[in-house]
Amino acid sequence: MIRLTRLNGKQITVNALLIESIEETPDTMITLIIGKKFMVLETVPEVTEAVQRFFQSIGLVSSTLKSLNSEGS
Repeated sequence: MIRLTRLNGKQITVNALLIESIEETPDTMITLIIGKKFMVLETVPEVTEAVQRFFQSIGLVSSTLKSLNSEGS
């Protein structure tokens, strides 16, 4: 889960696994795989970094890299 800020300043916690796309319109709009969309104050790079940190914290990124490295051996 990642913490973001809606345009009205309220905090929201989002399941990063459900994010389908992140785009600047010029505000940052997040679309979930269920079709729900919302705008946040964070920039696209900030949201992307938060998602990457979340994936690392649950072991998704490192396990992917390990499996790719083991294929090349």
